[in-house]
Order: sequence, then structure tokens, then C-alpha cells
Amino acid sequence: MMKNLTRREFTVKSALIGAGLATSNLAVFACRPSTRNHALGVSIPMPIQIVIDDVGWWSGEDGHEVQQPYRTGINRNHVPADYQAIVDLGKKLGVRPQAATILCEWDKENILKDVPTITWMREKWDNKKWVGPWLDEASDIITKNKDHYELTLHGVGHEYWKDENMTRAEWADSSGTMRPLDQVELHLDCFKKILDQNHLGPFPTSFVPTAFLHGFGLTGDHQISMAGVLKKRGVNYINTPFSNMYNAEGVQFGLFGIDAGVITVDRGDDLLGWDDFGKKPTGTLTGPTCGLHWPNLLHEDPNRNIEIVDAWVKFLKPYDDTPETLLAKNSASFRTQLIHHVCTNFQISENKIVLDFLETKKLKDQLVDDWLTVKIESKRKLSFSSNEVELSVSKIKEDKSAFLHTLEIKGIKNLDKAVVSCDSK
Repeated sequence: MMKNLTRREFTVKSALIGAGLATSNLAVFACRPSTRNHALGVSIPMPIQIVIDDVGWWSGEDGHEVQQPYRTGINRNHVPADYQAIVDLGKKLGVRPQAATILCEWDKENILKDVPTITWMREKWDNKKWVGPWLDEASDIITKNKDHYELTLHGVGHEYWKDENMTRAEWADSSGTMRPLDQVELHLDCFKKILDQNHLGPFPTSFVPTAFLHGFGLTGDHQISMAGVLKKRGVNYINTPFSNMYNAEGVQFGLFGIDAGVITVDRGDDLLGWDDFGKKPTGTLTGPTCGLHWPNLLHEDPNRNIEIVDAWVKFLKPYDDTPETLLAKNSASFRTQLIHHVCTNFQISENKIVLDFLETKKLKDQLVDDWLTVKIESKRKLSFSSNEVELSVSKIKEDKSAFLHTLEIKGIKNLDKAVVSCDSK
């Protein structure tokens, strides 16, 4: 029955069947549909997080044809206004986008000459061209807008240089096998040192592998996975497409898996090409990640970046107003809601919603927040009550004599079940 599905569809479909959630076809979002009785429609919506790759370059040049990195591929250099675009997107949507960052062109002290596998110049590394006041300007934008900008680990030089030849990619080879462990550690050390040079804050807690080359679990002869290496540095979340991830069949929960205690989430497919520049988004999201590359958010004239930002805002806002999806405020709420979306079960009994957390509690170490969001559709405006949990309605949307309630349910961490009563006002 599944032989014609893609690997990603097969993984998601298998997980839904295992959880008793499969439908007759794969929904647009590969997620659980709403459950409805005659009066109520209830869903635990899939969260959507914005992840923007290849932030951090100052040169826009794609250098892969001359043994240099794949940068952003745009026809101008980057400027501080390009960082402000990420902040503007976050503020307009009320979220904290992830900026998956490359840091080699932030190196003020030329420390990368000591690790020749990081850059195309190897021992002759010299970054003076990119050292200037724009570094402090961009750093100021990032550090003063932490509620709307999450600096995420992407890489230092994006690729890996061996015997002066560029190979893809920095953390794993084309088969997904992790690079030599000593080199991985050195690259991570350099990322931290350049963060400190520029006062960019602590080491990130999230990771997007460069070129999406990554292995789930152990690879090659290694006795530790990339996730295990990163966990030692405080990383607790990896975002990457499962379609080309080594050992994707080892993922336990369809949309996400747990590798050495680190949640790994399927990015799915991006809407635009990695070097699409100045274009407005079209299409439909197919999973929990809205994946972009930095050029996708920018205009050829950086003074007009806001035009592209506003196009993304217009595109993404409706996903917060449907029963099936919501825009995640940040990485912590995203991870928690995604686990509930996949693992928390519920039933509707007359005017009551009965939530079952037995499967979710098995992943309690991954639950950052002690709450989840449920959306309830009804023909009348409702009030909610419960003896077990704290409730708050964050939004009510009225459309064609119907109401969509966004309900925050708090205090669930140690519960097996909770009952929410829904009464007409």
C-alpha cells in the first residue's frame, strides 16, 4: 500500500499509523485532522517554526566553483539591514525566527588559520576585508532583539577542506557520516570563540547542519553521534530535512526523532530555492518548519528589504488562524507543541474534551514548557473550565457565524489525563 510514497511520506505515515492517527490520505500538513462531534471541532495544532539558513556571510558570492564555500549566491554584499530584516519578520509575526549562522567572516583575530579544514585559505586565512564597523552594528541588532532573533549554529566555513579541496559539508560528508571527531570539536571551538569576539551571546541551543548533510544516530566508525557531540555543548534541538538524512528510518515519531537525547525535527521542503533573491513566497507549507535561506527574505536594495519581509508576513499569518496549525513563538514552545501534536491523544464527550498524556509523558525530558495549545471550533462563543489544569483563551476568531478558540492549557507536566468543559456563553 505504501510502495509509491516518498521516504518522508512513508516515515510520517508509519508514525501516524503506529499512533492510531492515519487518515485515508496524507493531509497537506501530514498531521492529525480535527476531531468533531455535532457541536465541537477540536485539534492539537501543528506548530510552525521559521528557520533561516546561511545567515552570517558578508560576501554574497557563491564560491563553490573556485573551491570556496556556497555562500548566499546574491549579487551584492550583505549589510546590517539584512539582519534587521530577520528581526522585523519576528516582530511583525510575534515570533522568534531561527537564524542558522555561519561565522567565518566574523573572525576579527584570524583564529581560523589554525584549523585549515575550516576555510579555503587554510593556514593563510586572512579576514581583514570583512572586519569593520558593520560587525558591531549587526551584533547590536542581534543582541538587542533576542525575543525576535535566535542565533542558531549552522557552521564556521560551511564546507570542509581537505588537501585544499572543498568537499561538502562541514559536519558530515555526502553520505551523512560525521567528520573526524577531533575536527568537529575544533570547528565547534572556533564557532564559540568567534561568538565571543563579537559579543554575540552564549553557544546556541539549536543546530541546522550545513548542506543538510547529517546522520541520525551513529555514523561510520564513530562511537558518538553528531547529536551526542552537540548535546555536550548544550544543543537540544536539530532541524534538518529527513529526505536526505542518513538513517532517517531510525526516526521514532514521524515528524521528529530523539537522538542522544536531542530532538531532531523534519524540515521538509523549502518553498523557494536556496539562492532565490527578492522573490515573494508562494505555495503551501508541508510540515512543521517554514524553511528559508537568507536571500529569500531580502531585496536587491537592502533599503527595500521590508517589502519582502511583509510578503512573508502576509503569507504566514493565515497559518496562525487555522484549526490545524499555529505559528510557534520560539523554539521551546515549538518543541513542546510538536510533541503534543504527535503524542497527546484526546476524545470529545458531549461538551467535554478529555486529554490523554500517557504517551506524551514518555518524552517528558523533551517538554520545555508546561503547557500546550488546543484549538476549538464551535457555532457559539465558548467558555472553558477544568478541575485539573489552568486555562486561558489567547485568541477568538469569528468567521461566518463560527468561532475558533485558541486555548492555552497549563499545568499538565505531571498529569496522565485532564478534562476541559466547553460551555456556551
